[in-house]
Amino acid sequence: MSFMGNMAGNKALAAHGKGNYEKAIELYEEAYAKGMDKPRLLRGYSVLLIRTRRFDKALEVLKKLEKTPGVTDKDKVDIHVNYAIILWQKGHLEHAMEILEDEFRHTKNGTMYSIIGYLKIEMGDFEEALRFNQEALEYDESDPVFLDNLGQTYYRLAGDKEKARTYFDKAIALKPSAIDTNYFLALYDIEAGDIEKAKERLATSRSGFFSPLNYATPELIDAKLAELGEH
Repeated sequence: MSFMGNMAGNKALAAHGKGNYEKAIELYEEAYAKGMDKPRLLRGYSVLLIRTRRFDKALEVLKKLEKTPGVTDKDKVDIHVNYAIILWQKGHLEHAMEILEDEFRHTKNGTMYSIIGYLKIEMGDFEEALRFNQEALEYDESDPVFLDNLGQTYYRLAGDKEKARTYFDKAIALKPSAIDTNYFLALYDIEAGDIEKAKERLATSRSGFFSPLNYATPELIDAKLAELGEH
């Protein structure tokens, strides 16, 4: 066990918890170089690497985590889920879904419903995405991610903007800062001619902390703001 590495890792985890992500990455890198090897610290580092799209490094950390003594069954599920996210981002969506659905047979929770629900949309099968995301909403009807996933299912796969809007409105009421929900609702505002409201929503969306599971990327939002004369 690396005392110095884990001590630095604890500082990184504290910064991570406070939302100081750039500082956290810096500290995690320092800690990792010093031999950080506690599962919770490696897990935190891998999550932040994935969120900042450093997939090759995240894969390296996950492999180290998987071999670390003290890894729990829950840790192993998280590792497999994160492997799947990396596979998807590297262009292997079907393989990623196989891993996730295998885990889902044993572990049904909000995280699994939200990730699989989003990737079902990415796969492009409306009926299957609808079935799964409706099941997720039956699991928890007040989860803003599930509501947003259903909104995106109707908006992106069926082109049913009216039906999608009902879910986006419910989602934003529960989570006003949601990146994707704000982005899609901004599109409705633009269609309605309410440009100022659209800019406000896009600014809120742009200020969020992005992950690969966001449809709206910083580049996409910036492009839309530029169209509206904001940049």
